[in-house]
Amino acid sequence: MLSDQQLDALTIATLDFSVLSHDRLCQLAQSPDAVGSLSDDQLLALVEMSNALYRAGLPIISDADYDHVFLAELQRRQPDHPFLHSVEPEAAFAGKTVALPVQMLSTDKAYGFDEVERWAARIEKAANELGKSFHDLVFKVTPKLDGYAAYDDGKTLYTRGDGRKGTDISRVFDRGLQVAQQGARGQGAGEIVVSRRYFDAHLAEVFDNPRNFQASVIKEKHLDSHAEQAIRDGAAVFYPFALLPAWNGTWLQLREDFDRIVKTVWHRVDYDVDGVIIEIIDDELKHAMGATRHHHRWQLAYKENLASAEVSILRVTPQTSRSGRVTPVAELEPVRLSGALLSRATAHHYRMVIDNGIGPGAVIRLARSGEVIPKIEAVIRPAQPQVPEHCPSCGHELVWDNDYLLCPNNLDCPAQIANSMAHFFRVLKNNDGFGAASIERLFGHGIRRVDAIYALSASQFEAMGFGPKQSQNLVDQLLRSRSETVEDWRFLAAFGVFRMGLGNCERLLAHHGLNAIFTLTQDDIIRIEGFAEKTAAVIVEGFAHIKPLFDTLMTLGFSLQATQKSQGQANLHPLAGKTLVFTGTLHSGSRDELARRAKQAGAKVGSAVSAKTDYLVAGDNVGASKTQAARDKGVTVIDEARLLRLLDGELS
Repeated sequence: MLSDQQLDALTIATLDFSVLSHDRLCQLAQSPDAVGSLSDDQLLALVEMSNALYRAGLPIISDADYDHVFLAELQRRQPDHPFLHSVEPEAAFAGKTVALPVQMLSTDKAYGFDEVERWAARIEKAANELGKSFHDLVFKVTPKLDGYAAYDDGKTLYTRGDGRKGTDISRVFDRGLQVAQQGARGQGAGEIVVSRRYFDAHLAEVFDNPRNFQASVIKEKHLDSHAEQAIRDGAAVFYPFALLPAWNGTWLQLREDFDRIVKTVWHRVDYDVDGVIIEIIDDELKHAMGATRHHHRWQLAYKENLASAEVSILRVTPQTSRSGRVTPVAELEPVRLSGALLSRATAHHYRMVIDNGIGPGAVIRLARSGEVIPKIEAVIRPAQPQVPEHCPSCGHELVWDNDYLLCPNNLDCPAQIANSMAHFFRVLKNNDGFGAASIERLFGHGIRRVDAIYALSASQFEAMGFGPKQSQNLVDQLLRSRSETVEDWRFLAAFGVFRMGLGNCERLLAHHGLNAIFTLTQDDIIRIEGFAEKTAAVIVEGFAHIKPLFDTLMTLGFSLQATQKSQGQANLHPLAGKTLVFTGTLHSGSRDELARRAKQAGAKVGSAVSAKTDYLVAGDNVGASKTQAARDKGVTVIDEARLLRLLDGELS
């Protein structure tokens, strides 16, 4: 059964469902071996639908089944079909469709070294025709990022679209997305990606997969608070291909050490990678070889085949994550794939368990590639699922959150307590030293609440195994977190109330003071744009849960900046409604501090200059080209001294 999101993606792609029904599509996704029963029109419809869902970040079949079963069958039946010889279209996004500055083609694929050798033979033939020495040619190998392809010309960021026309998604830079490695704009083709480690630590329980997250960054009108934080943390970036780490050498070197080179390059970046790109570095030869409508002939993507096996599920165990989501973990009959003995696989959520019949006795197709976590590719024989009603950690009644089961008891659930404490300090952002390792040690010594951490002395930290200097530093950081001014919406978000991320906290506190939130009713919250009835009910319950801890922490004297007050004064300030971007080295305070003051005055703070930017605040060590580029867009460039005058309310 397709989800509402998948149905929306297929509707946006304007595909014809009369040839292949939704139900039939789902059946084939679970039983790809039935591809032979499809008519040619049905096969094409299946390929088009599968591609649309993959591009939208909502895949219904695995890459392996798409490439080796469905596309292979289309290639066998209709080798000259236009779909096989043109760029696979991407999903449409909100925004203006425009011609790309250059064509963005797909990449031809190889799944074995024999295919790579045949490609190299074609390179050698073309080189000989130009009188070039094949043995002296330089080959480059780079990671093949598995993100959202885009092109940045310095002014506009485009999706790949159909390779010739894409969508203007420059808004992602306005939202704060940065170029990888602190690179400059305008470096051509690349991909929007998210750090694998960051995704696993902070996003895996919110988004089904990185592509789902990347799609949200591009197409959502209002960013999910988790996506907003990932951008702010620099975990989600636009990575130009020109900046990717690369191996360079001759064909002889590449051939003799192929496996090691591929493995080394494959793991050079902390982003999802589904292969490597091999290409030649010779502009004349590239021009001579040219391209098909689908791919450049001088470039090749090398990918590994997935190893898969059919296995039986022994049981499905619910596990409460640190954010409260209850994840179904399938305990399997042990099977060896890609050199590893596997006995467990995680289903994304309990809606997947219900819809696909993932229960004891079910037979699934399990797939694993290299060092990738095993995935449930399909359910071969479904069984009756078992869905928990109560949290396995604390026994609290579970609630549904879209496709997920959630334990809302975030303050008393043992599985969530440690993460709740780490979340508080991470969101507050005005302290150091209270990362996962420190919190884990405190938890091991019986610390269960944030207020208990604030009550610790240096000697108590030391007794728990922290060093003398580290212990004193932790005490100093606790004092710092109380004395440094922090926005009230950030303080509220640190408590981790369900549905109250940074954005919702700021929205709520623009209408109600911080101390008034505990008297709010569901109707009070629903009246605020962006809050629904079900969300309001959960928020009211969440506020009731955090009130004891909130009251205790408020007695410690945190320095909080009121959102409601700043909103009331903002229209009187010269920076009200203006958008600022900071660059260079600043001396009167950190960027966060100056940004906080600007927001208090009613300004917006961006991270990249666009036509909507009013002021570029240029500190030291800023190149003339950068400031001139801002002026060319109609942006006023000011120095730090003028910013301080504006912050003080002066008009000049």
